[in-house]
Amino acid sequence: MGKSFRDEVMRAVRAIPKGSVLSYAEVAVRAGSPGAARAVGSIMKANYDPAIPCHRVIRSDGAPGEYNRGKEKKIALLREEGYVVG
Repeated sequence: MGKSFRDEVMRAVRAIPKGSVLSYAEVAVRAGSPGAARAVGSIMKANYDPAIPCHRVIRSDGAPGEYNRGKEKKIALLREEGYVVG
């Protein structure tokens, strides 16, 4: 049996290196479902597994977007990793 879209999203997000980001749309493409950016957002919103760095997924316009632990926490984590938040 193949992996689910959720599994593929988690795999793609786990592979984002520290200090780097991908947009929700880019994650959707890497997970095999272009156009499913909103679904990626829903999956990330429900993620509380610290092994999945969902704070590294941002909006296509470069804005940080939401985070299930608060937007300020997301920005702080990105800055700690050396990513310049615009």
